[in-house]
Amino acid sequence: RAHFEPALTMRFSIVTIAATFVLVRASRGVLGTPSYSPSTLWKRVMKRFSSVSSQKHSSAALSRKDLIRKLLKGIETGDPEAAAVVSEERYVQHNPQTREGGEGLAALFKRLSKTNPRVNIVRAFEDGDFVFGHTEYDFSTRRIGFEIFRFDGNLAVEHWDNIQPRKGPNLSGRSMVDGPTESIDPELTESNRKLVQSFVSDILIDRKMETLEAFMTEESGLLQHSPELEDGVAAFRSKLQETFSKDDSKEDEWAIRYDRLHRVLAEGNFVLAVSEGFNRGVHSSFFDLFRVDGGKLVEHWDTMEEVPPRSEWKNENGKFKGLLEGKQ
Repeated sequence: RAHFEPALTMRFSIVTIAATFVLVRASRGVLGTPSYSPSTLWKRVMKRFSSVSSQKHSSAALSRKDLIRKLLKGIETGDPEAAAVVSEERYVQHNPQTREGGEGLAALFKRLSKTNPRVNIVRAFEDGDFVFGHTEYDFSTRRIGFEIFRFDGNLAVEHWDNIQPRKGPNLSGRSMVDGPTESIDPELTESNRKLVQSFVSDILIDRKMETLEAFMTEESGLLQHSPELEDGVAAFRSKLQETFSKDDSKEDEWAIRYDRLHRVLAEGNFVLAVSEGFNRGVHSSFFDLFRVDGGKLVEHWDTMEEVPPRSEWKNENGKFKGLLEGKQ
């Protein structure tokens, strides 16, 4: 696991795009060519959608995963019901670069009006009240992301994400998103969750490299989708040792340092770990998705994103707040 180039900070939230841009595109046929201020337009569009009495019935008929797929895909389709899954009154945004409510709409409208958005939801999983997805976006630049939503009933009330520019393919010819997409082994969800929790804690945080074979072996193999890595446990071990050998006590510019594991979400054989630490001395968030087979980690995808300093936050919710057992 290694990242050696700082990712560009994404200046807008995908879910905010889905909850606003979808509505604006759909509203063009309802309200005519918009000539309103962003705040007025937002109120008129939301009023329009709140009057769609059938949306509750359609939402109830879809699974939470399908609702999120519909929400994110609505960025490109303009489906007027796509944003019905988001609770406008209770929605908490944890992307620090996005303002909540209507304050950030003007910038979003200006940016998105110049794009021809494309969205691909590669994977989607569910863990209790959480839905987490692996996505690729094309908004004039291509990006890969992980999206996490917390539900209350059939409504999404909280959102976290981690998005970086798309890179690769890596030295093994793999992209950041290819590979299996459907989970199996639901009865192993909790044991797989514990395996990944231990891996992040023991290997990535505490750096107990002597225990690596408890998590992966040459026999089980490791398929690697991280753009800076290649297949194989030996290659992974070598990169970890190279990274860990740096003097990151001084926040060495090449050091990868995992400091804290915030949450581990799982469905069957797919497990997502959300961590924070430093990359090249830059405060960063690490989202690592693993596929588990036979009690070993056999496949890995990831994204890394810089966490902006608090002085640059556009909301006060924090990048990770709420993820640590839902109480942070």
